[in-house]
Amino acid sequence: MCAEFAGTMILILFGVGVVAQVATSQDGALGDHDSIAWAWGLGVTLGVYVAARLSGAHLNPAVTLALAVFKGFSWRKVLPYTLAQTLGAFVAALIVRASYADLIAAVDPEHTIATQGIFSTLPGNGVADVSISSAFVDQVVGTAILVFLIFALTSAWNNPPMANLGPFVIGLVVVAIGMAWGANAGYAINPARDFGPRIASLLTGYDGALRDQNGYLYFWLPIVAPLLGGLVGGALFKYLVEDHLTDPDEEVAEEAPGSVEGPDAVGEPLPEPVPEPAAR
Repeated sequence: MCAEFAGTMILILFGVGVVAQVATSQDGALGDHDSIAWAWGLGVTLGVYVAARLSGAHLNPAVTLALAVFKGFSWRKVLPYTLAQTLGAFVAALIVRASYADLIAAVDPEHTIATQGIFSTLPGNGVADVSISSAFVDQVVGTAILVFLIFALTSAWNNPPMANLGPFVIGLVVVAIGMAWGANAGYAINPARDFGPRIASLLTGYDGALRDQNGYLYFWLPIVAPLLGGLVGGALFKYLVEDHLTDPDEEVAEEAPGSVEGPDAVGEPLPEPVPEPAAR
């Protein structure tokens, strides 16, 4: 659980941090939508590198749930993983809130919706007229894309990236989602990413943190829609791709009888390495 906490904290330090930098700078002098997308993607990459060895680096309750449903991840670990991810996001957001306190106070002393978007997502990013239904569909689609591609990139039967490049490519997926699916609802695509920082902002002066710019309760949407979207993405990968893949070990075995198959433990922590004999 500590690895999920640490990995998600790293993710949010970069993600919420870059939004705080852009939102408090004058006329976009310190960044824009593209820099936000890149920082979120790199935050994901670095968070995955931190946690992959110990926990599998889910960093996202939607990913954890999809792995439990479709990949055999232990159900007893789902709630602890989710709590660790949310707590990591919460602590990271508190760090950003404290670090940017002066700059936030300078641009938005009343802590209004104008800077609430630093910490949590809003329909239309707090400014555009986007309906709740459109925001919901957006989050389902965005998270479905994320989980579908995570499964594609981590399945041992699907030629995953080698040389430990998987986290980097997954980060690029998040960059792409941010650039293509960021307008309607801010691409939360992760319940922990949204809820943890939302609560952090609520406890530090943002009284309207649970609501959107129109006054409607909104905190539930970036939780429910991504969880549903993750299941959609997992199901699509299973039935469109995974069920049609052949085991590469079986293909090798046909050419070299006696070869040994290896486990496919997607989403699980990696096993401890077997120590080398002291003498050869």
